[in-house]
Amino acid sequence: MIILNELKQCKTFQCISDKTLEKLCLIGEKTAFKKGQHIFRDKDFIDSIYVVYSGKVSLYKLNEAAHKKVIFILGEGNIVNEVVLEKMKASISCEMFDDGELFVFDRNKFIRIMSEDFELTKQVIGTLSLKVRRLYRQMKNSTPLKIEKRLAAKLWKLAKDYGVEEDGETIINLKISITYLSDMFGMPRETISRALKILEKEGLIRKDKRKFIVKDKEKLSNYFKSL
Repeated sequence: MIILNELKQCKTFQCISDKTLEKLCLIGEKTAFKKGQHIFRDKDFIDSIYVVYSGKVSLYKLNEAAHKKVIFILGEGNIVNEVVLEKMKASISCEMFDDGELFVFDRNKFIRIMSEDFELTKQVIGTLSLKVRRLYRQMKNSTPLKIEKRLAAKLWKLAKDYGVEEDGETIINLKISITYLSDMFGMPRETISRALKILEKEGLIRKDKRKFIVKDKEKLSNYFKSL
């Protein structure tokens, strides 16, 4: 069972009435997961709806060469698998990006509560809409931009979502390796490494203790938007 105040702290449920939140508390539980642990895999049947309470999750697909292509990194307050409402197999894999806790709700009971509270339904639809918009942007940035420009766009987005401002720079507050960046693009590590060197040479980013630092977000934005 979930504690009411824990749901109230979650951005997904901040606009939902206490009456509905109390119902959600009764049908869910808060579960701890370790970094790298899978929540579900592509083609799995899922009977639960997951919401990130703490930590982050990574949603990815495997390409024909069985190489990961990370689609999203979702942080606190995000609904992980809205598409489970369609009662279909999972169309993507989900694993923990770092240690964290997820709210886990019974699918059928969650849908029943949605039918009783339109605000909850709107919240679920809204989070799904944001993901669709992000996918459209990813499609726009996939071709024909050079990899260094695509990488610049990705780092700018990560800086926007997870950035910490310090001394005029933006530290991306995620421990991301070059290998993980290659997973985000579904490309060889060597390709991403070369692209990073180009961005460093341009004076747009630097790396320090497994964290990437954007030296100027506006310059980085202008770089990937330029032809």
